[in-house]
Parts: sequence; structure tokens; C-alpha cells
Amino acid sequence: MTCITPSRIAALTRLRSSIFQTSYNPTSMRTGAKYLRRRLQGPSMMQYYPLEVDFAALNRANPGWNLIDRDEQQRLQDIEDRKKRGKGTPTKAKNKGEGRRAQRKR
Repeated sequence: MTCITPSRIAALTRLRSSIFQTSYNPTSMRTGAKYLRRRLQGPSMMQYYPLEVDFAALNRANPGWNLIDRDEQQRLQDIEDRKKRGKGTPTKAKNKGEGRRAQRKR
């Protein structure tokens, strides 16, 4: 029985990978090829979840309809009520000196 040298085996592997269009990876490094070959999940998920249609999208698509979203109206009313009681969101700082940290350091 003849002994085949490792260099001949490496040359054969390199030639085989070029013929069959596979990646030549003699050091067995992780390449992620298994995950790159896998089927994409995005299209399946888009088919599974139904398309959500909201009032804002319908109003943008059809300007003459003027549909009223009751939940959005209620949300805006709640925000306005909170602002009247002083519980609204704080105003953003226009520059670095107006920030909360800068006021605390003084």
C-alpha cells in the first residue's frame, strides 16, 4: 500500500473545491456558510403576519376620506391633559448649557 503525502491530499482537496464550486477551507475555520446557505426567514414572516392598515395610512392614500381615529384622538387628549397638570414630557435643550446636567453643576 502506497503512502499518500499530505501535500498531495491538500492539492486534491483544492482541486475538488474548485471543480464543485465549494469553499476551500484547509484549516477548518468557522465561516458561517451553513447560515448563509439557509433559506431567508423574512419572506415567510411577511406572509404569516397580516398587513396592518391604520387610519393614518388610509388618510394619506386617500386624501378626501378624512377618517377619524378615535384611539389617536384619545391619546392626543390625554397628552394635552397631562401637560396642563405639569406631567408632560420635559422640553429638549437647545444647546449644551441648557441641559439638566449643566444646571446641576452650577
